[in-house]
Amino acid sequence: MKTFSQWQLRAEFARRLSDMYGREVPAYTTLVDVSRQVNAEVLERSGAEAERFGSIARVTAERHGAIRVGTPAELRQVARIFGALGMHPVGFYDLREAAASAVPVISTAFRPIEPAELARNPFRVFTSLLTPADPRFFDDDLRSRLETFLAGRELFGPELIELAERAEAERELPEDAGERFLELAVGAFELSAEPVDKAWYETLAEVSAVAADIGGVRSTHINHLTPRVLDIDALYQAMTERGIAMIDAIQGPPRWDGPDVLLRQTSFRALDEPRRLRLPDGSVTTGVLRVRFGEVEARGIALTRKGRARYDELMAETDRDTAELGREEAARAAWRDGFPGSEQGLAEAGLAYFTYRLRADRPRRGRPPSSLAGLLAEGWIEAEPVVYEDFLPRSAAGIFQSNLNGEGRRDNSREGVRYDQDWLSGAIEREIHDPFTLYERRQRASIAALHLPGPLHSLTD
Repeated sequence: MKTFSQWQLRAEFARRLSDMYGREVPAYTTLVDVSRQVNAEVLERSGAEAERFGSIARVTAERHGAIRVGTPAELRQVARIFGALGMHPVGFYDLREAAASAVPVISTAFRPIEPAELARNPFRVFTSLLTPADPRFFDDDLRSRLETFLAGRELFGPELIELAERAEAERELPEDAGERFLELAVGAFELSAEPVDKAWYETLAEVSAVAADIGGVRSTHINHLTPRVLDIDALYQAMTERGIAMIDAIQGPPRWDGPDVLLRQTSFRALDEPRRLRLPDGSVTTGVLRVRFGEVEARGIALTRKGRARYDELMAETDRDTAELGREEAARAAWRDGFPGSEQGLAEAGLAYFTYRLRADRPRRGRPPSSLAGLLAEGWIEAEPVVYEDFLPRSAAGIFQSNLNGEGRRDNSREGVRYDQDWLSGAIEREIHDPFTLYERRQRASIAALHLPGPLHSLTD
C-alpha cells in the first residue's frame, strides 16, 4: 500500500499551500515566476558557483511561510501539524523588542533540523504568537475581551489534529489518510470567507494591525509564502519594473563584494484585499483589509555566535553613520572594515559555520597540521558553507513594519511581560532547538569524519 513519509507530506503540503496562495494572491505567482527567472540567469552566468548554497532544485522548491496564532493552545496544535511534517521549533524571536512600531508577538520557526531532511525539502514556517498579557499594548479591559474572543474560536478541527498526531507518531500516513491530512491542513490556512466583525477588528487595529489580523478574525491564514532567490537585488529591480510596489529596502546584510551571510529579505507591499465585513447592525458589506504580502529571500552562510555579535556591531555602526553617509554606503563601509572578504577569512576567524572534507589533491606525505586553519591553508581540507536556515528578528520586524498601515499604539511607560525561549517551549510542550547548537553539531560531525591523526584544534579554540 502506498504511503506518505513525513518528508513527502512536507513537500506536498508546501506545494499545495503555494498553489492555494497563488490563487488567493496572484502577485505571489508573479513573485515566484520572477524568482525562477532570476535564478536561471544566475545559474547560467555563474555555473556551479551559483549552487554553492544549495542545489538549484532545492532553491527552486524552497519556501518559507508565515502564520500567526492567538493562544498557546493554538500554537500547540500548530506544533502537532508541523510535527507531522517532520518540522521542529527552532529559535525564539521577540518582535516586540525588534520593532519600533506595535508588533505584539513572539515567534519561533518550524523546520526540519537534520541535513538530509533539509536537502529533501527545507520548508519552514515562521510562526508568531500574540501577547495579550503585555500591558504596553493591551489594557485590562481589552485583554479580557481579546482572550475571551480567542478562547471561543477553533482554528484546527479534531480530525486534522488526530491525523497529525498519527503521522508524527508513525512517521508516515497511508495514502488515503495522507490525502485527507493534506486537504485539511491546507484548508486550515485558506483565507476565510466568513464576515469579519468590523468594529472589533478596528478596535484591535488601533493597537496593532498585527493584533487585528490575529485576534480580529475567527480563523487563521497564511500571511505570506517566500520563495528563495539567488540575486535579491536583481529580483527587486525586476519586480519594480513590472509595476509591483515593493517595500522601501532589502532587510538584512548589505550587498557587498564579500561572502553572502545570514539572510536578506524584501517583499511587495501588503495588498488591499476585498473582505466581507459585518457592521454593528448585523448587515454585511464589502471592504478591504491589508494583511498579506509577498516576501522573497536570499540565504547565505550561517554565522557563529562570535560572527553574529560582529554582525550586530556592524548593523549598529551602520545605524550611527546613516545620517552622514546614507544607509547603503554606511553599511558597505562598515562591512568592508569589519568583516573578512572571503569564506576562508570567515572560517579562519571562527565567524561562520562550515562543513569540512578532505581534498582529493591533498598532500600525500608529511604530517597534517593540528588545526583547521593550517589544514585549510596547506590544502589538506576544503570548507563547504553551512546555509543559514533561520531568521533575523530585526529583519522580520522590518518586513512587518513596512507592511503596516500605521504605527499602532504602545505605552512604553508600562513594563512589558517577559517572554523567553524557555517560556515558549513550556507553552507548546516541546523543546525549542537552539539554531547555533544545530549548526555547531553539523560542523563538529564533519570534523570528526576527517579521521586525521592527532588532536585537531578547531578554528574557535
